[in-house]
Amino acid sequence: MKLPAKHGNGSSAMQQLHSWALVLILAGAPSGCAVYDTYEKCGFHGCPGDARIAAEVRSRLNHCSFLEPNAIRVQTLNHVVFLEGVVTSGLEIDTAGSIARDVPDVAEVVNSIVVSTAR
Repeated sequence: MKLPAKHGNGSSAMQQLHSWALVLILAGAPSGCAVYDTYEKCGFHGCPGDARIAAEVRSRLNHCSFLEPNAIRVQTLNHVVFLEGVVTSGLEIDTAGSIARDVPDVAEVVNSIVVSTAR
């Protein structure tokens, strides 16, 4: 979309910026609608089964011999498991993600666990 340029005060650049902003806003609209649809189906407190999924992930993490108990926080919303915490190795991050993905009814795992840099 090209708007006619105005001379003298740099309005052409401003119009081009506004055009790009509009494109970015419109490009983001479908994803916002998808999020809204999910909340319509499950509600703002999540889908039925979210609490069971979170409990199962926590239980499996706690039974893993080399993961620090309670080092990883687990939350579930709409069958998406969110993992957060601080661990001592990348292997622990990968293991926690694999454990969560193996729980029945998990649609996706968002793994935000980080390795501690403190020694």
